[in-house]
Amino acid sequence: MLNIKEDAFRLVNEKENELVEVFKDIDEVSLLYSKKILDAFHKYNLNESDLFGTNGYGFNDIGRDKIESIYSDIFSSEDALVRREFISGSHAISTCLFGLLRPGDTFVSITGTPYDTMHEVIGIRDNDSSLKSFGINYKEIDLIDNDFNYDEIKKSLGNIKMIYIQRSRGYSTRESIGINKLEKVIKLIKDINNDIIIFVDNCYCEFVERKNPIEVGADVCVGSLIKNLGAGICTNGAYVVGKKNLIHLISERLTLPGEGKDVGPSLDSNKMFLLGLYFAPSVVASSLKINYLTSKVMESLGYITSPKSNEERSDIVLSIYLENEENLVKFSKLLQSSGPVNSNVTPIPSEMPGYDSKVIMASPSFTQGSSIELSCDAPLREPYILYLQGGLTYEYGKLALANIISELKK
Repeated sequence: MLNIKEDAFRLVNEKENELVEVFKDIDEVSLLYSKKILDAFHKYNLNESDLFGTNGYGFNDIGRDKIESIYSDIFSSEDALVRREFISGSHAISTCLFGLLRPGDTFVSITGTPYDTMHEVIGIRDNDSSLKSFGINYKEIDLIDNDFNYDEIKKSLGNIKMIYIQRSRGYSTRESIGINKLEKVIKLIKDINNDIIIFVDNCYCEFVERKNPIEVGADVCVGSLIKNLGAGICTNGAYVVGKKNLIHLISERLTLPGEGKDVGPSLDSNKMFLLGLYFAPSVVASSLKINYLTSKVMESLGYITSPKSNEERSDIVLSIYLENEENLVKFSKLLQSSGPVNSNVTPIPSEMPGYDSKVIMASPSFTQGSSIELSCDAPLREPYILYLQGGLTYEYGKLALANIISELKK
């Protein structure tokens, strides 16, 4: 049971009152995307029969194809691939890279080193199945003061097949990339060479700002469905949106050459994909409100957060600097005890595939690893940053926060 102290709840309510105007803006963005989704459902005549999938090869899966048309419409893209066969956002990104790059090609990450799970995919850490093992070259350019290094990017555009951009921070101390910065750097690149593929890892960023990467010039945009767009309803899957010829190549990597998007049974996925999308604007809004409120409260207790409580968001992730391993582990345990599932479980740091240090994760979630549900994770290394994300409803997030700070004091 929750053990919320009166002074803790009083503090949470006090900081909530300071966020009225911020919450109003979040609600406006949620309304904007709710209308987009409803308009797309109407445009493609979503029917009850579309909720049921196919089996076998998945030929003529009308519901699956309609979902991809709806996603394409919402993102203003030429085409989309929304599939249960993707086991994660990282798997979707890997599929895209292997689908679009060929031996001898070079791609450049202009947001520094990508998230840990991509290291063996790229070949940053040795793996015989990596892009590097297939003769695909990789370079990276670090950000400068949380913005793109425009001079170095200009110098690096010769003989480049793809630019890779990770919007969310991953396990780094940098800020996430806002849509305005993204638009500026894409324009710079396209003005120099319009043939370079602009690839954007959009995980955690969907429905946070008023525009999406495709609308500001990206060629391919990828995200997980156990994050923002799944709304806690999707139990697996990911999406890719972008130019039609590029989506075709990616689909042939996911399935097989010559069949691409035409195969892949949806089984029981159609209803959860559609219902998740339908609820996504509201759930993302709740996550953002929890993010702002947690930042306000933790700052009042003397902790540093990023973004700060007075800064705009580009994704649903909040970094909390907890200063030492003890605080990091304690916060994770308190969050685990504040959720609906496995609240009696004690998270402990452990080795995890794809990571180079021990990681602690708290996820009292209905879907394993669902980071649109209130959860946190952190590598056990300096500067002991905990990454908080999600929250299906604001009310449950508020209760969890009050419970956590009842026990965690500066």
